[in-house]
Amino acid sequence: MHPRLTGAREELAEGLATFALVLVGCGAILVEATTGQLGHVGVAFAFAAVITVMVYATGHVSGAHINPAITLAFAATGHFPWRRVPGYITAQVLGALTGATLLLILFGPTADLGATTLAADLPLWKGLLIEALATGVLAFVIASVATDARAQAPAAGAAIGLAVGIGALFAGPLTGGSMNPARTLGPALIAGTWSHAWIYLVGPILGAVGAMGLYELVRDGSTPEPGAAHRAKAARTQLEVRP
Repeated sequence: MHPRLTGAREELAEGLATFALVLVGCGAILVEATTGQLGHVGVAFAFAAVITVMVYATGHVSGAHINPAITLAFAATGHFPWRRVPGYITAQVLGALTGATLLLILFGPTADLGATTLAADLPLWKGLLIEALATGVLAFVIASVATDARAQAPAAGAAIGLAVGIGALFAGPLTGGSMNPARTLGPALIAGTWSHAWIYLVGPILGAVGAMGLYELVRDGSTPEPGAAHRAKAARTQLEVRP
């Protein structure tokens, strides 16, 4: 790798993976709005599939957080250094913005570029709770496969992708099923749609931090592997000491 990129390869991987999430996932929403050929299940599958392949594609480089809420939860539970959090979140948001910009070029301002909105007459507190619960399920699964040495690592991508798909199926008709502040911010900023955007920031963060904390309680005394969020290769432990 080029020496200028060596110190930023994890952030670059996070940005690329989040770019793919918005391009494919929100792109599926726009395809459905344009053609009507995917349906809700098809859109949910698109989100699940792109997360699955991006976890396998970037997990060994960056840990495949692909989500500011997950990055914050990893840091809050001691599995990721706080000093790396700003760089990861910045990369994720930039990736989402780039993906949304490309969708605008391809589709125009169709369906607000897949921006998340609450269902009509859904109370704000219910929207907040739904986003927290959907993200919590996702974060609990991520904590189990990424921080517990007993988990089957080869199945991590599939498990995380399925968790995203489940959340999209359940929460999609109600809140849009964001589970990811970057996924919401990208289309919202580019489309200029800010309907109750705070719910999609606060809900996923609370859900992710709470669920990863809960997994720490049910770990049954197993010792988390050092640098667990980055255990796919030994070089990831350098994240803790890199200046």
